[in-house]
Amino acid sequence: QVQLVESGGGLVQAGGSLRLSCAASGRTVSSYVMGWFRQAPGKERESVAAISWSGFSTDYEDSVKGRFTISRDNAKNTMYLQMNSLKPEDTAVYYCAARVGRMGTRRSQDYDYWGQGTQVTVSS
Repeated sequence: QVQLVESGGGLVQAGGSLRLSCAASGRTVSSYVMGWFRQAPGKERESVAAISWSGFSTDYEDSVKGRFTISRDNAKNTMYLQMNSLKPEDTAVYYCAARVGRMGTRRSQDYDYWGQGTQVTVSS
C-alpha cells in the first residue's frame, strides 16, 4: 500500500505563490505516474498536472499552463506543485494521487492511491 500526504496549502492573495508537497510512504513511488487533482465546491474533481515516473514527461490542464510546475524527487519519495500567479478560480482542495501505469489519462478513476487533500484559497 501507498500512503500519500499533502502539505503546503493555505490562504494567499491573487498573484501570489504556493508550493504543495506530496510525501509518499509505505512503498517507493519511483515507478508510479503521479498527479495533482483539485476539487472546488460544487464541481467535479479535475486533473491539474501529472508527471511520469522519470520526471521527463509532464501534462498540464490548460488553465494552469505557464503558471504551475509539477516535479518530483524520487530519492525523497516526494512530488511537488509550484503554483505561481494564483487566481481566485484556483481555489479548491488539492489532492495528490499515484497510479501504476503510463501517462496519458486525466481520469481520477485511473489513479490507485490518493491523499487526503490540502485546501488552497486564493483571495481577490
